[in-house]
Amino acid sequence: MTPPDAGALDESGAAANGAGELVGGGNGVGGGDGLRPGRRHDAFGAGGTGDTSGFGRLVAPAPVLAASERPFGDADADAVYDTLERVFPQLGDAVERAVVDRGELTLHVRREGLPALAQTLRDDPGLRFELLSSLSGVDYPDDVTGRRLHSVVHLTSMTHRRRLRLEVSVADADPTLPSLTSVWPTADWHEREAYDLFGIIYTGHPGLTRIMMPDDWIGHPQRKDYPLGGIPVDYKGATVPPPDERRSYS
Repeated sequence: MTPPDAGALDESGAAANGAGELVGGGNGVGGGDGLRPGRRHDAFGAGGTGDTSGFGRLVAPAPVLAASERPFGDADADAVYDTLERVFPQLGDAVERAVVDRGELTLHVRREGLPALAQTLRDDPGLRFELLSSLSGVDYPDDVTGRRLHSVVHLTSMTHRRRLRLEVSVADADPTLPSLTSVWPTADWHEREAYDLFGIIYTGHPGLTRIMMPDDWIGHPQRKDYPLGGIPVDYKGATVPPPDERRSYS
């Protein structure tokens, strides 16, 4: 099945426009030009016929680190950033870049500036992000900054009916960043899960222990380089092999 709006594909799997020129997908970073060539083929990076996802000729664009231009053109995003510029003098030091994509504002935050920024986001009357609704880890082994482990925080302002995303990235060699439990207690079990599955260490957490895997488990199962493993499954007389024998992820 061909994914909707996939466009034409050449023999190498690259999308092409009507003139036959190669066109990368949208880069999702603040409205970039979307013309950078892809570098990762297939939904699972498969090189042969192992990808059974239906996206076997997908070409993902190369990541580009870019900030969105001000004004963002989104009323809520501009209001949040304008308020931060006014009440948080350290904004330029704390935030690496701000990105607005599909109506969502993401602040890429340096870990050193996270605690003070979080306190301001919660307490300032013009911001009032009272709720940390989720926190999760992401692993980007090919991150161009060398900081492959990302901690992603979703905040909600019930006062102003707004949402905001914070993203902090750290290197595998030093996967530490400040815990947010002292600002938003709901971060507690979320940070334990990110620690358990990705190996991100939240300093200052009141009890940073595994929450899903056994205490003596080796490794962090949701990292991209973690072995898939698996066991055979019997289904109506047929045997489905474990994932690491079923598809190609190379």
